[in-house]
Amino acid sequence: TGFRWEQTMMYPQLTRRGFLGVAALTVGSAAFARTSGVRRKMTIDLMPGAIGVRVTPREAIDLAARYGFESVAPDAGAMTRMSDGEIGELVGHLRGNNLVFGAAGLPVDFRGAEDKFREDLANLPTAAEALRKGGVTRIGTWIAPAHAERTYLQNLRSHATRLREVARVLGNHGIRFGLEYVGPKTSWTSRRFPFVHTMAEMKDLIGEIDMPNVGLVLDSWHWYTAGETEDDLLTLANEDIVAVDLNDAPEGIPVDEQMDLRRRLPATTGVIDLRTFLGALVKIDYDGPVRAEPFDETLRELPANEAAARTAEAMKRAFALIG
Repeated sequence: TGFRWEQTMMYPQLTRRGFLGVAALTVGSAAFARTSGVRRKMTIDLMPGAIGVRVTPREAIDLAARYGFESVAPDAGAMTRMSDGEIGELVGHLRGNNLVFGAAGLPVDFRGAEDKFREDLANLPTAAEALRKGGVTRIGTWIAPAHAERTYLQNLRSHATRLREVARVLGNHGIRFGLEYVGPKTSWTSRRFPFVHTMAEMKDLIGEIDMPNVGLVLDSWHWYTAGETEDDLLTLANEDIVAVDLNDAPEGIPVDEQMDLRRRLPATTGVIDLRTFLGALVKIDYDGPVRAEPFDETLRELPANEAAARTAEAMKRAFALIG
């Protein structure tokens, strides 16, 4: 995840974002898990907005089922507008396709003006209750790795204060709250004061928030650009991780020169060691969603079916590294 608003984790009206044949991609996800040789609990998740696909929640479920995903990101905005009956029908469609919900995006702007934050926070209980009724238990967001005016300590205190309030609301509805650090040096040096951009620093922020439902959103891209290793991943337990993003990086670019929002689908270049990354998640029994978030311009230009198909193929190729 990088500098972008939470709508990239939802479906409607989104603007940010060798292959196998479609027939091979439609193999059921359960069959893939059985034949991969790895006893894993994490799910291959479809997050339509992250690959530039504009669909309704029901259409997202259909795409996920068609191409062998195992979970699908819920659309907090759409579900908030649904009646209880409509939520029930959506959940029935989800379960009827042997899928579960992954993690939603946070519908709160906590980075800007106080009045906007307060407005969004006041609306959060309604969104959280709609998600709870749909069985959604995970929400995630990202933390900007630099600030033009606030020092590190000032920014830490500001984030901890606001995010603690968000976490309290979500916790009251049984929802876990994941925070993602942004690792590229080109990002955290882009403004005067660097902020959280490593796993260790994110642990510090989570400690400052001090709420039991707060954990990490991990991303292989940020793990790689932060210079982290398997040992860093193995300091975590399943309950520390709310959601996971899986990406590869362009070839021929030194790690400190990698630019966020210029990524690749998983296991397409081999620059990021996804075998180690996913293997560590298996070792700690991570049981949540793993979704691609490549911000790939060519993928964004494809029809929804083809974008989902290519993403599914890349995800399955990555998971085969640990099979």
